[in-house]
This record gives sequence, structure tokens and C-alpha cells, in this order.
Amino acid sequence: MWIRSTMAYRASFVMTTVGNFAATALDFVAILLMFSRVDALGGYTLAEVAFLYGLSSASFGLADLAIGSMERLGRRVRDGTLDTLLVRPAPVLAQAAADRFALRRLGRVTQGLLVLGYAVSVLDLHWTPVKVLLMPVMLLCGCGIFCAVFVAGAAFQFVAQDASEVQNAFTYGGTTLLQYPPTVFGKEMVRGVTFVLPLAFVNWVPAAYVLGRPYPLGLPEWAAFAPPLVAVGCCALAGLAWRAGLRSYRSTGS
Repeated sequence: MWIRSTMAYRASFVMTTVGNFAATALDFVAILLMFSRVDALGGYTLAEVAFLYGLSSASFGLADLAIGSMERLGRRVRDGTLDTLLVRPAPVLAQAAADRFALRRLGRVTQGLLVLGYAVSVLDLHWTPVKVLLMPVMLLCGCGIFCAVFVAGAAFQFVAQDASEVQNAFTYGGTTLLQYPPTVFGKEMVRGVTFVLPLAFVNWVPAAYVLGRPYPLGLPEWAAFAPPLVAVGCCALAGLAWRAGLRSYRSTGS
């Protein structure tokens, strides 16, 4: 329904998609400005940072496209319109994710994939079948991890009701963090996004294998192939949090 609504005004769709593309591209422009003054950032070259940026931006863009509307859940909890979703014969999670589905978010996905394509084309890497296979796996698993963060943040809004900005700190803030090398951050920060909120498995850890870089925190080599397990674990925990939050919902005025 939302796609048909969007495509009814095609010129508006094109302009908003281009605007989304341009707005997200400014993040990479900032990186380019940094490299106009330095040759390396945390020991990483421009092409390597572009590789991290492309993986993070494209993975997050896919998750934002599929389930980014979850950030509006707090508003529905506050005004009671979540009750409308509860009486429909469809999963509440699917309805909340599809609410005001914004096809313009394809602009972020496209921009991230273009930067990733640029990085792959200029990096001097020895591509093996394993590395080639790992590329789509990183994108899909990164999308899954970010989706889990969106769902967990939405579950938290059942309790906090007005916590969309807290959720954004871990979603939008998380993808911005991953656009830079782990070597520019303190060890405590890297530990937090590796063992507490495992965003590092979106790109830092598997990209270390592809780029031939040292693993964050000295992790073993097999950690590069752990993103599927991490994504499944994150989604399972987010699902439990969502069910707990939904069971706690008592509508407005309770």
C-alpha cells in the first residue's frame, strides 16, 4: 500500500530518493576531507576506510529500508493507536515494520553499494573464493544485526514510550561508528561493540580477514566467519525482547 502511494507521485519519489542519497553521501564527503589532509586514518588507507564505510552503510540501509519504521512504535504506544495493529489478523511486528514504508531509503543503500564498489575496485587484494563469498554474507548478516537492534529498541519503547532517540543512538550512531576503523577508538569502546552490542561483526571483524588486517582485540581468525551465528543470536534475543514488550502493553491510560 505504501509503495503504491509513493509511486503515485513518481517525481516526488525520485527527488526524495536523490535527497536521501545526497544526505548520506555527506558522511563519505567528510571522510574524503579528512584524507585530503592525511594519508591514513588509524593506519587504514582511504580505500580500506571506504570498504568499511560501504559495508556499514549498505547493511544499515537494507535494515532501515526493511524495518526502520519501528522507531515510530513509541508514538503508537503513547497515543494508543497500537491497539489498531493488535486487532488485525497479521503479526504486529510485520505491521509496525511496514508502517509508512519509505522506498526513498533505497538512496542510502545505493550510495553505500557505490562506495563499496569503489573500494573493491581500487583495493589491491588477493581475492579467493572464500573472500568473494564472504562479501554478500557480510551484507546480509550486517542487515540482520541492525534489524535486531531496531526490534530491541522498539521493544524498549514499550517501557520508555518516548525513547526513539535512544534507539537512534544505537542504530544511526552504530552505523556511523562502524564507518571508521576500530583503531581510532578506545579499547573499551571496541569491547562494547564486540561483546555487548556485537556491531563489530557487521564489518570490523569479517573485513579484517578480507583486508588482511589485525583483528580487533586480537580475536581469533575464525571470528571472521561468525557473523551468521551472531546475526541469528541477535535476532533471537531481539525476538524475545519484542514478545516480552508486547505482553507488557496495556494500552493508554492503564
